[in-house]
Amino acid sequence: MSEKCYDRHGRWRSKTIAFRISPEEDEVINQIVGLTGLTKQDYIVANMMRHQLKIVPNPRVHKALKTFFIDVVEQLKRIEKAGELTDEFVTVLRFALTIYAGLGDGKKKSES
Repeated sequence: MSEKCYDRHGRWRSKTIAFRISPEEDEVINQIVGLTGLTKQDYIVANMMRHQLKIVPNPRVHKALKTFFIDVVEQLKRIEKAGELTDEFVTVLRFALTIYAGLGDGKKKSES
């Protein structure tokens, strides 16, 4: 049998919470979580408990932002041709820009 897995405060997380979301919502959540460098569990718990997120710039966050902004360029090229912008794209773009703006202000940690 495996050992109990405790969180950083020494609490054993023994409860499971499950809920259904649409594929579009899942995509947005996965993109936002990827930009934070947190696990999906830590991101959701922090948001539900209304904790302020501290996003620490690290190679994973930088790579996620770079990959996301490459996708942004492709989306903008598509939008220029089609003239449409989805709400999901705008949501993730605003979140990414907030993180990116905080990375260059000379602080070690940015808050979102």
